[in-house]
Amino acid sequence: MAGTALGGEAGTARAEAVLSRLQLLVTRKLDGLLQGDYAGLLPGPGSEAGESREYRPGDDVRRMDWPVTARTTLPHVRRTVADRELETWMAIDLSASLDFGTAKYLKSDLVLAAATAMAHLTVRGGNRIGAVVGTGSGVAKSPGRFRRRTAEAPPAAPVIRLPARPGRKEAQGLLRAIAGTQIRPGRTDLGALIDLLNRPPRRRGVAVVISDFMAPVDGWSRPVRKLGVRHDVLAIEVVDPRELELPDVGVLALADPETGELHEVQTADAKLRHRYAEAAAEQRGAIAAALRAAGAAHLRLRTDTDWLLDIVRFVAAQRHARTRGTTR
Repeated sequence: MAGTALGGEAGTARAEAVLSRLQLLVTRKLDGLLQGDYAGLLPGPGSEAGESREYRPGDDVRRMDWPVTARTTLPHVRRTVADRELETWMAIDLSASLDFGTAKYLKSDLVLAAATAMAHLTVRGGNRIGAVVGTGSGVAKSPGRFRRRTAEAPPAAPVIRLPARPGRKEAQGLLRAIAGTQIRPGRTDLGALIDLLNRPPRRRGVAVVISDFMAPVDGWSRPVRKLGVRHDVLAIEVVDPRELELPDVGVLALADPETGELHEVQTADAKLRHRYAEAAAEQRGAIAAALRAAGAAHLRLRTDTDWLLDIVRFVAAQRHARTRGTTR
């Protein structure tokens, strides 16, 4: 899937081939991690009340069983019975900044890979998955069935809503719609895109945000916190190594993919490279801190590493953490 851009007529056939390879890879690697018929990447704890047990460090304080706590004088939490049907919604950022990559993949390739992994891990036993896809600034649009989205969606639609439906066939249609989405110039309002997962209000489930999170933190941190009040939130951050540090290659002409602005940078300047690396580390630190404050699980995928291995390790760590009674 190296260097496969999303969108456009030529990209449609290539996207289908990429999806086929992705689904084969994901199936082989991730099937062994599934535990039970209703497990997802972040398995939801359910909403039906179950038995109480003593509180352990790391338990969600929102599940405190106050009557039992008062009666026993020891803090207790209420266990919940897993729902028979899990609903997962993805907020997928396909701004122009995602159409970039200097290593093995484009960042947009990793967006599609992450969405494919999520679909594989959550769609079974009647579970449902849907998505909102942002491709630029503007007003949201909610057309009809997503299996016809590639052929019918007008190219000017800045946000595409793909309804949550059960079944692998429907999930494959959703992935084809994402793969066929054309990346346009401009920046998606990430905060507004995430906020679409809060409207209309839905029962507790899993919310996944896939983006490079290059937008100002203040614009999206509050919607993520709001999302975390009701749902288990997973933030998948897509990063290219050149966004973390500059190579020493002399004068480098850079174009902002979202504004079209051109800049020439003298990368032979060691001080400039150091300042760039420091600023990039500060930016990524702020992103991680905002996601941590929102209670979101955070997975970082890089275009120069094995994304599938990173997902496998993340899922395994989440499973291990939950079996030990911790939430993150």
